[in-house]
Amino acid sequence: MLSALLATLAATAPALAAESLRIGSKNFTESVILAEIGAGAGRAQGRAIEHRRQLGGTRILWRALENGSIDAYPEYTGTLAQELLQMPGAGEDALREALAARGLAMTAPLGFDNTYALGMRADRALALGIDSISDLAAHPGLKIGLSNEFMQRADGWPGLSAAYGLPQRANGLDHDLAYRGLQSGAIDVTDLYSTDAEIDYYDLVVLEDDRRFFPAYRAVYLYRADLDARAPDWSASLEALAGRIDAATMRRLNARVKLGRESEAAVAADWLGVEAPRAGGRATRIARRTLEHLGLVGVSLALALLAALPLGVLAARRPRFGQFVLSLTGLLQTLPSLAVFVFMIPLFGIGAGPAIAALFLYSLLPIVRNTHAGITGIPRELRETAAALGLPPRTRLWRIELPLALRTILAGIKTAAVINVGTATLGALIGAGGYGQPILTGIRLDDIGLILEGAVPAALLALAVQGLFELIERALTPRGLKLVARE
Repeated sequence: MLSALLATLAATAPALAAESLRIGSKNFTESVILAEIGAGAGRAQGRAIEHRRQLGGTRILWRALENGSIDAYPEYTGTLAQELLQMPGAGEDALREALAARGLAMTAPLGFDNTYALGMRADRALALGIDSISDLAAHPGLKIGLSNEFMQRADGWPGLSAAYGLPQRANGLDHDLAYRGLQSGAIDVTDLYSTDAEIDYYDLVVLEDDRRFFPAYRAVYLYRADLDARAPDWSASLEALAGRIDAATMRRLNARVKLGRESEAAVAADWLGVEAPRAGGRATRIARRTLEHLGLVGVSLALALLAALPLGVLAARRPRFGQFVLSLTGLLQTLPSLAVFVFMIPLFGIGAGPAIAALFLYSLLPIVRNTHAGITGIPRELRETAAALGLPPRTRLWRIELPLALRTILAGIKTAAVINVGTATLGALIGAGGYGQPILTGIRLDDIGLILEGAVPAALLALAVQGLFELIERALTPRGLKLVARE
């Protein structure tokens, strides 16, 4: 029994350091379960293992492992060979050698092959006479919806459509939403994982890969090679999981989470034969996520104020420089927010750091633009009068220009803060936590309650932030300006 093996390892392990170790998972159920199993194997020996859940796609996890933001994560040999190491057809020994050159290691396969496949509703496939991927070429009008990562991967749609000569144009969507799309008829074909519980639940047919395009995707754990020195008992327990999870077992575990609404931690602990970690109630979860979200928004906004207010003032004082600053901050605002989050990972790792950096960049434009607009919008007569009185530039700025521009500046800060509250939900994709965590989990598990657990507090926080800045505006606006506004 695996539980007996873990107990033996725990009994023979030396005194454990207090170092917190981290395991990551991708944004789909099987990866989360496998990460929980890996974490549970370490916790059974007294290790403090943190699970960084649902860290977006493959590249995010790979970068996090390389730069040490996480110590391990579950992966698949086909993804490793085709997508990450660019070694199509490489065997396990070649993969291990390539990983060792990067300071990484790989366990032996866990016991199942979760290959990619294409699937359709059984009744739709039967009506059209489609049994294999090759048959799709004769039906150019089919609506194909594929997971976003599969749309971009070398072993995904680009290579598959070329290998089979498929004429259809595919659209990207979330993997878990694709099943609902198949059920409703919004799409006809999607990519599957062969161990997905939804295949049987939705009565789907897996199309034969008759040209053998997809490689083997044997599940393994990747981990940092120095883990053998830092936590040899944990790396040994990950290796001990090899060959112990067959495809039927993995489908059953996936079904318990996706269809039975059990938590991944509880399912993993039950399989390991250990006690599940205690899960806090909804109020506790919301309180924790609120603190995380406030940290992301508050720190990024404070940093933006330190940078954007001086930039706005300089932009107003020096028109040419102002055009450059406004153009640059405007360009930053047009970048896709998720891309900016990911771009920050090489600089700050995963977690709150890259999320704060990305939110900082998104906060610049509203504050810089409104500071610039507020100061340049002051009537020329007032500025000339202040200069004629002999007031030095700094005194004019603090005593006249900033008070007169205050309402416009605060409006920009308020806009930046409200935008940050919403955009910060994406931070969950890179391990930053916040309200995005329950939203992502709810989408993955088709759980409206979990989605609302993140969406409703986020909306309420946005309203609270807006109300707070309105109070601040009233408190800071000089009494004379209030009287002018009333008139």
